[in-house]
Amino acid sequence: MAQANIIDTKLRLVFETGLDEQGKPIHKSKTYSSLKQSATPDQLYAVGQAVATLSNYPLAALNRNDSFDIVG
Repeated sequence: MAQANIIDTKLRLVFETGLDEQGKPIHKSKTYSSLKQSATPDQLYAVGQAVATLSNYPLAALNRNDSFDIVG
């Protein structure tokens, strides 16, 4: 049976930096790599909120991205 082994966890902060000609939001992101794989959603949310306070732009989204190796 195949197994998935987590190899990397990243936190992506998405900021709204303005509006385009049609009035749609423009987003820019910053990704932080090599996070603890055991980090809980609450911990990542707290870190994301703290880092976002250092930006001039409002935080639009926080994303957790996990990468896995699939082995047989």
